[in-house]
Amino acid sequence: MGDFNLALVIVAVVVCIIVLLFNVYLLVNYQHPDDKNQAYFPKFVVVFGLSIAAISILMLPADVANRQACRHAIYNGACNLTLPMKDLWIAVYIVDAVLVFFTIPFAMFYYEGDQDKSVAKRIKSALLWVITTAIVCGLVLGILYGVIGKVDFTVRHLSSTTTTFPSTWDFSGSQPCIGSGSHQCSAYLANASSEKTWTMRATFPEYVVALATIVGSVLFACPFMISSKINGLKRVGAWVKIFGGVGIACLPLGLIFSFIRRPKAVITRSQYIKEATELGKKARELKKAADALHQEERSGSKGRKWRKNVKSVEKELLQLEEDVKLLEEMYPQGEKAETSWALTILGYLAKLVLGILGLIVSVAWVAHIIIYLLVDPPLSPFLNEVFIKLDDIWGLLGTVAFAFFCFYLLLAVIAGAMMLGLRLVFITIHPMKWGATLMNSFLFNVGLILLCSISVIQFCATAFGYYAQATAAQEIFGHTLQSLRGIKYLYK
Repeated sequence: MGDFNLALVIVAVVVCIIVLLFNVYLLVNYQHPDDKNQAYFPKFVVVFGLSIAAISILMLPADVANRQACRHAIYNGACNLTLPMKDLWIAVYIVDAVLVFFTIPFAMFYYEGDQDKSVAKRIKSALLWVITTAIVCGLVLGILYGVIGKVDFTVRHLSSTTTTFPSTWDFSGSQPCIGSGSHQCSAYLANASSEKTWTMRATFPEYVVALATIVGSVLFACPFMISSKINGLKRVGAWVKIFGGVGIACLPLGLIFSFIRRPKAVITRSQYIKEATELGKKARELKKAADALHQEERSGSKGRKWRKNVKSVEKELLQLEEDVKLLEEMYPQGEKAETSWALTILGYLAKLVLGILGLIVSVAWVAHIIIYLLVDPPLSPFLNEVFIKLDDIWGLLGTVAFAFFCFYLLLAVIAGAMMLGLRLVFITIHPMKWGATLMNSFLFNVGLILLCSISVIQFCATAFGYYAQATAAQEIFGHTLQSLRGIKYLYK
């Protein structure tokens, strides 16, 4: 089995390289033209952060494959080429926490700093904010870890009498134990008074993972405002509570509704000129408003009203970009106008197909949640059993399907961050747009994805506990974190 273990290491390295290249591709195509050939440090943080989020999700199926790699080994030491998954889990989550709470805020403060200041002053200003955040986080984390950073395991003291070793083995429902005179094992008959609590100090990295998971869980299942623009009319939907990141339902329905709202036909030249004139008038008004705000900023009058006006202008600018993109689709220009229109139609058809497939996966997820998680005891292992049967067909087929369902959940988080945007109490995150995403929006969305990826993994480890049993993830999420003093109640 050594060759299989070595192959697992090679596959892990190749997947990491592919993920890195794909995230570079995303950055290049999503970045705003104003950020080209500059802001290299924020770009590095974006690529690195997205890679950590994707790799952390794919580590769960790798953990399952890692367990299966040694199933035919005579003893554990014979399987010395498997991945050290527990160490890798801790390392990834420590890097995740550092990125979310320190590196990304520093990159954001530096990027959003006053462009008129020198680089040294912008770095100093960003460091002051990050150091303040680090002190607050360090105090909170240190106090919590020192006071309640312990794990309480419930154990039961078991004992039984000895009996003569049998010459034949005959077990049944009426005689589950050795000895003809006993009908139940002594361990089964242990009374409640034999239960005791075994307390031990949790490791600091595991405690960091636990707190980060709690923070991510708030974003993993929270309400979002869905808004869309159809034919120039803004229609704002109701608040919806979407399970699984920002939307296990939002991802497929967003693709399907995008197909429904597609431009049905090419408009005439006169209609195009009329719409373009209106958009040009809006653009001039926005430029005047932006110049006035910039003048106020230079004069030093940056109060609450100024910040409110800046957010309003940013929203109108994003809406203007959306209108321009829609108008360009409805009236393609140039020598290859017909080809451009055909590609637009094919793109919307692809969204429809992907939306229908995504809807099937979402329904399967919801059904699995109801059947396996919400009903106690579970009605059926459902998807767990499907993955096991796929593994019987081919060694890694079930693992690949398992990876797809886990990664789909993270895609729902990413899609929600990109398509809908997110409105928090004090912060507004803009939706990410193809070829029009500034680095500050990119950085905050990456932080959101990193936070949610922790909870996605914890949720997948629980939802597929039957399939992912005896893995390092189960040891961390299924035992230690659910027994942490104080935090265990939040998990339950």
